[in-house]
Amino acid sequence: MLVAGNWKMNMDLTSARQLATAVVSEVGDPGPVQVAVCPPFINLDSTFSVLHGSPIRLGAQNMHDEVWGAFTGEISAPMLRAVGCHYVIVGHSERRRLFGESNEGVNRKIIQAQKHKLVPIVCVGETLEERDAGREVAVVSEQVRASLAGIHNADGSELVVAYEPVWAIGTGRTASPAQAQAMHAIIRRLLVEQFGSDTGADTHILYGGSVKPGSAAELFSKPDVDGGLIGGASLKADEFALIVEAAGEVA
Repeated sequence: MLVAGNWKMNMDLTSARQLATAVVSEVGDPGPVQVAVCPPFINLDSTFSVLHGSPIRLGAQNMHDEVWGAFTGEISAPMLRAVGCHYVIVGHSERRRLFGESNEGVNRKIIQAQKHKLVPIVCVGETLEERDAGREVAVVSEQVRASLAGIHNADGSELVVAYEPVWAIGTGRTASPAQAQAMHAIIRRLLVEQFGSDTGADTHILYGGSVKPGSAAELFSKPDVDGGLIGGASLKADEFALIVEAAGEVA
C-alpha cells in the first residue's frame, strides 16, 4: 500500500513546515503502508528537513524532461534528488489539461526520472465527457501504453501508476469502488502485458479523486487498488492520517 499526498499549489513556507510536522506526528508509524507528501517546489527543502528521519518520504509534483539548460521556471530530476525527493508526480490531469502535456512528454519525464533514481507516479484518467461517451477504457489504455512505452520496471518498485478520473478530482465526487476496481483491473492487465505477471502484479496502482477518510477503506479493499494519491484531504494532517490508517487496516 502507498498513500501519497499531493499538496498542489498550497502552503507557504511556514504552513508547509507546520503541515509536515503535523503529518509526521499524526501518521506516526504507518506499519506496512508507504507514505509520501508532495509539496510545491519552493517548499521541498524545508519539508524534507521535517520529514528526515521519519518513515514519510518526499515527492515533487512535476519535473522537466531535460537535466539542465535554458528552461526558465523549470526543475530537473537531479535538482529533485538533491533536495531529498524519492517520488515525482508526472502527467497529472491538471498538467495535461491546463498545460497541454502529452503522453509522449510524460514518457520523456518518466525516462528522466528513472535515470536519476526517482520513482515516477504516473497519472492517467478520463474526463467526464469521455466516460459519458463510453471511451474511458480506450482513453486510459492509450495513456498507459503511450506514457509507459519503453519504460523499465524490474521488480515493480521503479514505477507507480495513479488512476484519477478527471471528473472526480476536486469535485467531491468519487468513483464508486466498483468503478475504480474495474479501471484498475484494466491497468493491471496492461502492466502485466508490458512487464510480466510478477512485476505487473507488484506495481502499485493508486486511486486519486476526492478520496476521504470515510471512503478510503472500501476503495483500498478492492484487489487492484493499492492505495491513493490524495489531494484536498492531504492538506489536513488528521484526515490524511486516517486515510493512511485505513490503508494499514486493509494491508
